[in-house]
Amino acid sequence: MATNAPSRMKKLVNDVANLVPESLAGLGRAHPDIVRIDAANLVVLRAGGPKPGKVALVSGGGSGHEPLHGGFVGLGMLDAACAGHVFTSPVPDQMEAATRAVDGGAGVLHIVKNYTGDVLNFQLSAELVAGEIEVATVVTNDDVAVQDSLYTAGRRGVGGTVLVEKIAGAKAEAGASLADVTATAVKVNAGARSMGMALTSCIVPAAGTPTFDLPDDEMEIGIGIHGEPGRRREKLAPADDIARMLVEPIVSDLGLERGERVLAFVNGMGGTPLIELYLAYNSVAKILDEKGIGITRSLVGNYITSLEMAGFSVTLLRLDDELTSLWDAPVHTAALRWGA
Repeated sequence: MATNAPSRMKKLVNDVANLVPESLAGLGRAHPDIVRIDAANLVVLRAGGPKPGKVALVSGGGSGHEPLHGGFVGLGMLDAACAGHVFTSPVPDQMEAATRAVDGGAGVLHIVKNYTGDVLNFQLSAELVAGEIEVATVVTNDDVAVQDSLYTAGRRGVGGTVLVEKIAGAKAEAGASLADVTATAVKVNAGARSMGMALTSCIVPAAGTPTFDLPDDEMEIGIGIHGEPGRRREKLAPADDIARMLVEPIVSDLGLERGERVLAFVNGMGGTPLIELYLAYNSVAKILDEKGIGITRSLVGNYITSLEMAGFSVTLLRLDDELTSLWDAPVHTAALRWGA
């Protein structure tokens, strides 16, 4: 008999309640040389335990943005990542457990995306270890699309978070102090801006239906990574035009001028194939060429996603010699690796 009830979308799950623990178990089994899993706390830890005298980096957030953050635990990036349920912040106890597990005596840097739950819970966890472990915090807020959203006060932390984790991670790996690692993270966050778009909604497993309705001939410009709406809806346009809608606000907000150099990061939202992401990167590169802005480093792929949302984001980071050297430094994680 026909029904008007919305159909549930297909997902690779056993039990929705166990999705995150089972996914983390798979990450640990796939990369035992890189990570170990604290299953009780849903924390991904760098294999081999804390490195004495090294500043440790801890990040985390709701699941559904993979490979962020667990895929970036390893040499040259994070020492621990806390996994909340899908699109739900981890709790302070998880963050406290992660902080204690990775402390090597030189302090711990918390890298926190600017979402209300993440900010509050990381703050509480820092208070739980106060007097025992020195903790510094950097909140990423690189999204130029909207000033405030359903999940934030101020700008959202999005693609720039990946760059902060990589570059600050390299600084820590080189033996820098907590103050210097923190200053580097602040510098990257200040020099990075992002903006994204969606062709489709994502589908939260517990809901089973799209988060929002987006007609086939429309796109959402300025989306967040939880399916929250952006600046506006537009009719679907060629990739060159879409890239310009994202790049122009970023360049303007950063105040980039002819002759400057950047790292250009074209990030897939989870459901866009690489053939389209490289096409989008070409569109971004052409626009920057017009402006006389040099791309000296690049990253293309699915690195901070929104489940299976189709679309992409652009992040530009203003580079200097120091940041370029730190970007080039060896990294060996499940999702990002070179030179190691």
